[in-house]
Amino acid sequence: MNKSENRLGVELCGLCLENPIIPASGTFGYGCEFAELYDINILGSFSFKGTTLEPRFGNPTPRIAECPSGMLNSIGLQNPGVHAVIETELPRLQKVFNKKVIANVGGFSVEEYAETAALLDECGQVGLIEVNISCPNVHNGGMSFGTDPKAAAQVTSAVKRVTKKPVFMKLSPNVSDIVSIAKACEDAGADGISLINTLLGMRIDLRSKKPILANKMGGFSGPAVFPVAVRMVYQVYEAVKLPIIGMGGVSCAEDVIEMMLAGASAVQIGAANLVDPLICKTIIEKLPQTMDKYGIKNLKDIIGGAHNG
Repeated sequence: MNKSENRLGVELCGLCLENPIIPASGTFGYGCEFAELYDINILGSFSFKGTTLEPRFGNPTPRIAECPSGMLNSIGLQNPGVHAVIETELPRLQKVFNKKVIANVGGFSVEEYAETAALLDECGQVGLIEVNISCPNVHNGGMSFGTDPKAAAQVTSAVKRVTKKPVFMKLSPNVSDIVSIAKACEDAGADGISLINTLLGMRIDLRSKKPILANKMGGFSGPAVFPVAVRMVYQVYEAVKLPIIGMGGVSCAEDVIEMMLAGASAVQIGAANLVDPLICKTIIEKLPQTMDKYGIKNLKDIIGGAHNG
């Protein structure tokens, strides 16, 4: 099939994807484990595990709690650090994945974000940089960068200064006005927006009468958050002129189409990967027949379609 015949093809800032399906950061590792299950080259791309400047062991256990229609996690950005990713993980990945990958960057200061992004900018395998601004701002009492427009803009500007690759800012939904955060990122030079990250949640064990997670609170993801994600993608699409990668509770081909109608140019699959490691493969295979069911010829034609009329 040539590119002109690809009904599933989409584009993110010049990065052409065969389809819009992207496993979300934190649910796909650095790719090699999933490559043992299926040919991951069928994916549009994937966003690798959130990477920080220095290695991180992560939060104390337990880190996972099950919920109806979702899960809580408090992993704490466990990763080997950017130098190990560049020296070890990306060369391993190159053996099983021949497309551009999305580098997910975390940080605890503006300087750390910038330094990590600058190192990843040198990597030919990286197609775009996704900046997770849900990390605590150590210089501002632990408040997330993504909950304050000025802080979000600071990180955006700092990363843009050190990279030539497209920069997508991954936004936290734990705010009262997602549009103001997205616009601040756009004004600061962001090339795109990724949303949503996890909602803040908590479970309590009835026997011990204490929070289940060692960190007390964690990120809530899964099908239950999907309507919130659709709403925020819809709002941000109306407010900015940037491409959006939509995510949050997506678990089937119908969800992908709904997210794209709301305004997403591509769609990440997160918690569903942890329930069914083959879910991305299944969704890609089912997309054409689902498109036929709803009279959709090409996916790129429906982006933001819910805003028409």
